[in-house]
This record gives sequence, C-alpha cells and structure tokens, in this order.
Amino acid sequence: MRLRPKRGHSEREIDIVGSEGSEFRLIFRQSLFNTLDFSVILAYEMPRSNEVFRLRRYNGRSHEHTNSIEQQKFYDFHIHQATERYQEICSMEDTYAEPTDRYPDLQGGIACMIGDCGFDVPPLLQNRLV
Repeated sequence: MRLRPKRGHSEREIDIVGSEGSEFRLIFRQSLFNTLDFSVILAYEMPRSNEVFRLRRYNGRSHEHTNSIEQQKFYDFHIHQATERYQEICSMEDTYAEPTDRYPDLQGGIACMIGDCGFDVPPLLQNRLV
C-alpha cells in the first residue's frame, strides 16, 4: 500500500463497506519528517453527507495528549475513540485517548486497528495493509 505525498505528510484513504452496508473510510497518515508522527483512522461515512465521524484513531508518539475531563496528560503512543462524554462538552468525537504499548509504528497501528475493530481481511490483501 502506497501513501501519497500531501503537504508535509503522506496519506492514503480507502473506502470500505461493512457487512450491513454501512460505509466507512480508513485513513492512513505518516509525517515525512518524523516516523513517530502518524495516524490510523477508522471513520464512519455519514449517510447523505460528505462528513465522516471518526470512531477510532491510532496515533504515534509525536505529541503530548490531554484528556480534559479526566485531567490526564501523557506523551506516548495512544488510541483515540469516539465517546459521548466528549461530544457532550462540544469536543471532537474522538478526543478521548488512552496510552498504549501495543504498536511501535504505522504498520503496527494498522494491524492493531484491524484486530480491534473486527475486520475480516481477505488473505490476498493482508500483506498489503500490514
């Protein structure tokens, strides 16, 4: 899978359809300057809209993250997830995150997301995604 250069980072988007017909988008981003600056995003494509709702985001260890409700700060690899609590305070849907040691790089983040989110990857595509 090749990422395409785009203003300081490389990016790739893949549209997929869930088993019930829902449409999702996978977004992969990698900084051109810092290998620890990456995101693997699973987003739901809102029906009859061009907006996406980020369900999960696997980030690298390139910045400090703060969970404002919990007053928790950390500088580590971390996994964001959409939560009702953060949407209620007018935050972005996936503002909440938890630190993790489950992946060290973009490819590991992709593998982690595939495992966490119940993907059924056809054997011919497995080596192309991870």
